[in-house]
Amino acid sequence: MRRLTFLALASVPLAACSRNDPAAVHVASLPLDSHVDIPFEFATEAADPLTGDLEVNLVKMLAGGLDSAFFIVYVGQTERTEANYAQAAADAMTKFDAIHRMTDTLYPEQIGLALAADDVIRITDAGRLVAAIGIENGYVIGTDLDRLDRYFGLGARYMTLVHNGHNDIADSAQPDEELGDAPAEHGGVSEFGARVIRRMNELGMMVDISHASKAAALEAMELSAAPVIASHSSARALTDHVRNLDDETLRRLAEDGGVVQIVAYPAYLGDGVSPTVTDLVDHIDHVVDLIGIEHVGLSSDFGGGGGIEGWNDAAETPNVTAELLARGYSPGEIGLIWSGNLLRVWREAERVASEL
Repeated sequence: MRRLTFLALASVPLAACSRNDPAAVHVASLPLDSHVDIPFEFATEAADPLTGDLEVNLVKMLAGGLDSAFFIVYVGQTERTEANYAQAAADAMTKFDAIHRMTDTLYPEQIGLALAADDVIRITDAGRLVAAIGIENGYVIGTDLDRLDRYFGLGARYMTLVHNGHNDIADSAQPDEELGDAPAEHGGVSEFGARVIRRMNELGMMVDISHASKAAALEAMELSAAPVIASHSSARALTDHVRNLDDETLRRLAEDGGVVQIVAYPAYLGDGVSPTVTDLVDHIDHVVDLIGIEHVGLSSDFGGGGGIEGWNDAAETPNVTAELLARGYSPGEIGLIWSGNLLRVWREAERVASEL
């Protein structure tokens, strides 16, 4: 069945979807997961993207109607030395190569790589799944701004400025004592980090504030000429975890035109012991009530510790849509949550880049 584009569905077709037909609403919403981690052996026999023992593989994406996912180039924080910068860059390339191997060599008829927001629509219209690329942890550029250009050329369309532990770009929400981190190093974003954000704006790469300290997140929004995203964070008012965004940060995010992708990561939802899809949507409700439907999306963090009762892999994705419908969200609103809001921010990043 040929999939309708979100742009078409956002008006007449989505509005015409009946709440009594959750499957139709789900398909029309163009579900997009903004954060799926992959192992270093991804796209090899050890981790086959089609049928491998992964929370997100192509068979499960099809079964769950998960049209699109950002596959993540993640490298953890280590001591900041030239040798470690080089190793981080090499590790990043391993994951870039794996994602391209999936889309270009192994399964090009099943999944295509999106380099622009409109590519998501074009590829789904052609009946294929969509892969996009995000970077988690700006540590992979070390102190070399040219690496940012290289990664953009390889398809990276967002970058999480920092991960666990401070880096040369910004302060982390979770300093790493084993690396000698003080509670804060830069007081937010460093001078180098400001240059990084400026270059990201020029390229059209979305700035991601997940994992950043509150000061760094607020400063990143101040510095960025384009709206920012929080690719996998939840609401601190509901779960008091340092990785979640408090209401002040969420309000600033809305003023900035950005979007927070509520994440199915157990520790960030409910009591962190046995959260469910209900807890996930509680966080969506809070964000909608606080700053509006235009500023919230969804992410799983599958492969990186994500997974909750009711959404433990890509095949279970329709359960989230069913819960949103049960809460009274309209088909059009569900379309915004699943993909429309993030695609809007992505397009705005592209627009800003064209002007800069």
